[in-house]
Amino acid sequence: MKKMFLFLIIASTFSCAKKVSQETKENSVPKEPQKETVVGGDSDSHGCKASAGYTWSVLKKECIRVFENSTRLNHAEDGKTYSTVSYVIFDGNKAELFLDTQKESIILERKSEGDSWKKDNLELIPWKGYVLKKDGKIIYTGE
Repeated sequence: MKKMFLFLIIASTFSCAKKVSQETKENSVPKEPQKETVVGGDSDSHGCKASAGYTWSVLKKECIRVFENSTRLNHAEDGKTYSTVSYVIFDGNKAELFLDTQKESIILERKSEGDSWKKDNLELIPWKGYVLKKDGKIIYTGE
């Protein structure tokens, strides 16, 4: 009798475990396969890899790292200093401005040596390094 009782307990345990396992499989929602992210696979329309620090330069007509071989401009709006920066590269009478607030670079031009570079409401002035003004208000300074 004890053996029969023990057998019934073991048999019912396996039966319940199998039923729970089947219910779990039936109730589970199929998961979408995860897309793999390829490191360095973030080329823009010009082939520049942002993950490696490259961006397209209109003046240079190539992918460049703006933080290399450029002039750094520190955000200085309202007389305060911020941790954001922008960069400018020069080519003759043109300056390409890479602002942290703009997706695309901005080309500024000057008429002659010693003049400031301008476009619309932006003006880059060569004074104690460089001063960038927007609508006559200083927004960046740099050397």
